Amino acid sequence: MFNQYINKVNQLMHVVEKEEQSNIKAAAEKMADCIQKNGIIHVFGCGHSHMLGEELFYRAGGLVPVNPILIEDLMLHKGAIRSSALEQTNDYANEFMKEVHIQSGDILIVTSTSGRNPVPIDVALIAKKKGAFVIAITSPRYAENQSSRHKDGIFLFQAADLMIDNHIEVGDILFTDEDHHLSYGSGSTIVGMTIVNGIISESISVMLENQFRPPVFKSSNADGAGDHNQRLIEMYKDRIPLLVKG
Repeated sequence: MFNQYINKVNQLMHVVEKEEQSNIKAAAEKMADCIQKNGIIHVFGCGHSHMLGEELFYRAGGLVPVNPILIEDLMLHKGAIRSSALEQTNDYANEFMKEVHIQSGDILIVTSTSGRNPVPIDVALIAKKKGAFVIAITSPRYAENQSSRHKDGIFLFQAADLMIDNHIEVGDILFTDEDHHLSYGSGSTIVGMTIVNGIISESISVMLENQFRPPVFKSSNADGAGDHNQRLIEMYKDRIPLLVKG
């Protein structure tokens, strides 16, 4: 089964590579332009999706100006059922988004595979009102046979400026056992991590082509990285408090 899982994931990756290449390139170009103009990349997700923000934040070989919007009540460790219920609550995002310092010209990456719950949608809409360019990583398949839980009846991809389709089927499953009426094997996290790291890498390449030195962290476990990283942290700490928050 492990080999079958790897094969399924590889198939999914090939589909994303083929179908989403232009959208990923567009996202990377927007991100490069944002950083070259001293902007910030904000990342948001609920439940398991919040891990994509953690993945990109303070990452060796990754960009420094990444601000993960980490709302603990929407994470599983504060109670799985509770976090799911809050994600489905209209207007819940209004309060915590007041504390997120999004400026015009920034970018927000919002990830939600179903794209049907109010919180990710509201985060996208609020960020757009503040002047950010919104990139959604989601599966539009849910809109084909599921209803939106947002009060306006919209899905996340309809609230974004650019959508990257993660090509995940409804239910976030890779396998179905008809004999036992069982579906299993999640793929959204692994493909999501690949997409966001791919965008970051592509954006760094674009900046280098533009003769702009991208602000990239070195591994703190490599000799000589401390001074390099501290200098970059000083540049962005006022806009990304989590870099220095004790």
